Amino acid sequence: MIGSGTCLAALVALGTAVRESPVHRAGADSLPPSRLAVHVDGTWREWWRADGAPVRWEGPDEELVQALRWRSVAKGIEWAEARLSGNGEAWRLKLVVVRLDPSRVRFRLDTAFTAGRARPAWSIDRTAGDVLFAVNAGQFPRAMPWGWVAIDGREFLAPGRGPLSLGVAFDSSGSLRWIPGDSLLAPATRRGAVTGFQSYPMLLRDGVIPEPLRRAGRGIDVSHRDARLAIGQDRHGSVLVAMTRFDGVGGTLDFVPFGLTTPEMAAVMGALGARNAVMLDGGISSQMLIRDPGGDRRWEGLRKVPLGLVVTGSGLP
Repeated sequence: MIGSGTCLAALVALGTAVRESPVHRAGADSLPPSRLAVHVDGTWREWWRADGAPVRWEGPDEELVQALRWRSVAKGIEWAEARLSGNGEAWRLKLVVVRLDPSRVRFRLDTAFTAGRARPAWSIDRTAGDVLFAVNAGQFPRAMPWGWVAIDGREFLAPGRGPLSLGVAFDSSGSLRWIPGDSLLAPATRRGAVTGFQSYPMLLRDGVIPEPLRRAGRGIDVSHRDARLAIGQDRHGSVLVAMTRFDGVGGTLDFVPFGLTTPEMAAVMGALGARNAVMLDGGISSQMLIRDPGGDRRWEGLRKVPLGLVVTGSGLP
């Protein structure tokens, strides 16, 4: 019976076997062999391979973009889905992409903790009725968010240190700045941020894939697979949020943390047209809410988190 404990245990065991098997036997400087295909008009079309991965993304990939059918939520908010296929446990994935116009919406951070205890308590269930989009933000290896957090113009947490970290800063007009981790340590670079957080690893910087994501042995695990979540911005200024979910057995077990490697997620963001992008906490933490006019679309997380990014309308005509 699909969805039974036996089936779930078998899938988890399969995922563990795939993650732990010595698949990568190539040279120390190469990425593990992998490829990505997208389902378009009834056929699977390969659009990325590890052995030919670009160093720089000059624009979106036509194959991936062709698979997206955008649906409007409200002024400045639209979303789309695509089916992806990759190696191993990533053989069937759903890609959910939300595109946001910073000039037409407002971004803010929301936090929640269990009363009297430093235990994360935020989830998409906490979103107010005026929220049109919500997603977990940043990284949180423990109870608190990792790195810099600014809410309503006030700094709550200082920047963390990490060469592949990236600050995401919104000013009062909604303009977005991408601040490299080392630069974020200087107070002047954070000045004017009304809403901001820090995350890692950086996936794209001015269209370029960071060197540690282009080869093994540079401080990033380029083989590990997981459900992924990332935020970026394209050359036209639109903010892109992308999430992957396991799509085997008809999507019944979409919460199982099977998915892409970090280099593959960088490729997804580049193929969507992002110029700058950074990973958010994925796996069982990833969760997303879209207030679609046809009914709320929800992707639940299996654990609560300390920080969420929520989007409301700007009130502009």
